[in-house]
Amino acid sequence: QVQLVESGGGLVQAGGSLRLSCTASGRIFSVNAMGWYRQGPGKQRELVASIISGSSTNYGHSVKDRFTISRDNAKNTVYLQMNSLKPEDTAIYYCNADIRRTWTSIPSDYWGQGTQVTVSS
Repeated sequence: QVQLVESGGGLVQAGGSLRLSCTASGRIFSVNAMGWYRQGPGKQRELVASIISGSSTNYGHSVKDRFTISRDNAKNTVYLQMNSLKPEDTAIYYCNADIRRTWTSIPSDYWGQGTQVTVSS
């Protein structure tokens, strides 16, 4: 079984910062892309940022230049540094990873349970 466990969410004032972490554990052969998605109240889930094993990154338009995604391949961990937070960043943030469990298996999508980020004005 594979698990993604997130941490680092919380309540912060506008203009503040938070750092999210997500670690993949269990039977893992390789981790390809890792990323963060979010779903705000009454909104659809959207991509926040993603990173592949070679460190190529992709950001959602609304977070570019404020958020930074990084990863530690040795720890199967992805981070999201969020700066200059705005009330519209309030959402549940979900970790996502594309994981191969064995060398013969095809990659599958895994999700964390989500962590709440609330930005007060």
